Amino acid sequence: MPKPYIPNDKWSQRAAKEGYRARSVFKLMELDERFHLLAYNMHVLDLGAAPGSWLQYAGKKIGESGHALGLDLKEIDRIAPNVTTRICDITDLVQVGTALQSLGWKHADLVLSDLAPNTSGIKDIDQWKSVELCDAVLKIAQRFLKNRGTVVMKIFRGRDFDAFIQRVRALFPAIKIVTVKASRDRSREVYVVAKR
Repeated sequence: MPKPYIPNDKWSQRAAKEGYRARSVFKLMELDERFHLLAYNMHVLDLGAAPGSWLQYAGKKIGESGHALGLDLKEIDRIAPNVTTRICDITDLVQVGTALQSLGWKHADLVLSDLAPNTSGIKDIDQWKSVELCDAVLKIAQRFLKNRGTVVMKIFRGRDFDAFIQRVRALFPAIKIVTVKASRDRSREVYVVAKR
């Protein structure tokens, strides 16, 4: 039986204490510790970046000579000089390409996605929407990720999960499927870490 949802849990309290905009930052921290995702001087593309906690962390890790670009349908408050945000529909490759070109980028070293659909409470529909978003992320990674780059995607487990993982494996030779400590107990989310 999952634990009840607690809106202001220890992760939320810790995020507030450490100056991060959302508890989800600890998911990226754990993934970074396990897979060494972020490094000095990187170009990082964060999809569905609002409110910006992943950008806050990435901006610190990549240093002043690195740059992070966050895309979301919502406006994101300014974070740091080495972090740029744009309002963008990530399902539109033209919009994504234009956002990258505005910074003079052709490719990113790392593509991050903590995207989740607006949930309906109907598990199969929510999971299918999650897969749809991840398919959009996969298209962006195919087009804009550097050789030897890494893509990290959040996805909900369910009926369409295995078929999606097969699509990822067809494009990326090395993938890991992981859970993180900061995920809510009741969540079916996992992260797919795929390297070229």
